[in-house]
Amino acid sequence: MTNYATVSARIPKDLKKKADNLKLNINELIRRALEQELKKKAAEVATILRKIPEEENVKTIREARDVG
Repeated sequence: MTNYATVSARIPKDLKKKADNLKLNINELIRRALEQELKKKAAEVATILRKIPEEENVKTIREARDVG
């Protein structure tokens, strides 16, 4: 079973009313928007990480192993 967290947001009343009138599923909209934003940020991080030379990554991993 999937665990869920409750998230609340304050939005203008007129925006909520418009969403209700259009029978929009706000939960689904928020979920999709959050998933899209997380994918976007993950892609940005991946782009940055690709710029780091492989040797530097290997060095950092080895140093972390030596400390732990």
